[in-house]
Amino acid sequence: MIGLALLAVMLDRRGLSMRSVAWAATIILLFRPESLVGASFQMSFAAVVALVATYEAYARHRARRLIERDDGMLAKILRYLFGVALTSLVAGAATAPFAIYHFHRIADFGLAANLVAVPITALWVMPWAIGGFLAMPFGIEALPLTAMGWGISAVLNVAETVASWPGAVTLVPATSVSGLITVALGGLWLCLWRSHRRYFGVGAIAVGLSAIAMTNPPQILIEGNGKLQAILADDGSLLVSDIRPARFARDTWTRLAGSNQPVQRWPVSGSSRDGRLTCDINGCLYRNNGQTVALVRGDGALTEDCWRADAVISMSPIRTKCPATVVIDRFDLWRDGAHALWLNGDRIDVKTVNGNRGHRPWVIRPTPKPRKPGS
Repeated sequence: MIGLALLAVMLDRRGLSMRSVAWAATIILLFRPESLVGASFQMSFAAVVALVATYEAYARHRARRLIERDDGMLAKILRYLFGVALTSLVAGAATAPFAIYHFHRIADFGLAANLVAVPITALWVMPWAIGGFLAMPFGIEALPLTAMGWGISAVLNVAETVASWPGAVTLVPATSVSGLITVALGGLWLCLWRSHRRYFGVGAIAVGLSAIAMTNPPQILIEGNGKLQAILADDGSLLVSDIRPARFARDTWTRLAGSNQPVQRWPVSGSSRDGRLTCDINGCLYRNNGQTVALVRGDGALTEDCWRADAVISMSPIRTKCPATVVIDRFDLWRDGAHALWLNGDRIDVKTVNGNRGHRPWVIRPTPKPRKPGS
């Protein structure tokens, strides 16, 4: 965009406009189309589109004023701080849905940090950076680059201080793709239109945000190799079958659940603190939303659990008839990968890794080995 803006200045055209944003996005997507689904592309262009639309509207508002006031120095400083605050608010609001979707967190005090960090960057760091480039041919860049480093250290100190405040980050569970798409389309409608029709986009944004806010995380998670299972406790934390195996999957589940509570192992025998999980030597029973799920450890209680539970999850193959509504065993994990279960009262919804990936040429699905003759 900097290159396009400078080219526009050379051609006596507007440097910053929606056209330059569109051209920049087109060039990137021509060379790297996969970046469309990445956090970097989405957050960068969401912020830029929102900022260009905001300041275009602000410029039109100022153009309607017949007489421009000659304000004093204090008014100019306040106007600059107002611009920093407005920029931070607009960019933060535009990128927040994408940050929630990709990183499952919201920085609550970004405005406070930017009010200090942005002026330091603009008024101290960048001028010394230019001075360093100008001094490099003469070999005297050490002084300006040292001064530039002081400013960068100040910005880092601001970030560390704000990040240490209580409640600086709000964790949120994983959200739906449909909610994010609805917010993105509503935001584009709001930013691209210039008439009063643009405000119809606010309704789409509200619908998308409500879908994001009503996200329902799965109550049960099963790792693809069967080494780890997890259940959702009433306080939003995860209880896992074991602390040691599948650490990467455990950390990923915790992040997707939007939980800042430490992961705990569920009881080997007895009940969990919320009473939803009851375990003995043969396995566990998890009760939630009127549904009962049997997490079977061995074959001793398999027959009984198949008849009294709505869902049966076994880490070993189930070779007998099991009348439960949902049955998941070692073969299901082998074929479909990790499983997630939602207990919705009248039904149990199941999603799998391979189920979400679909039937595509690049999706590898295991096939059973052919039986040998006579076996």
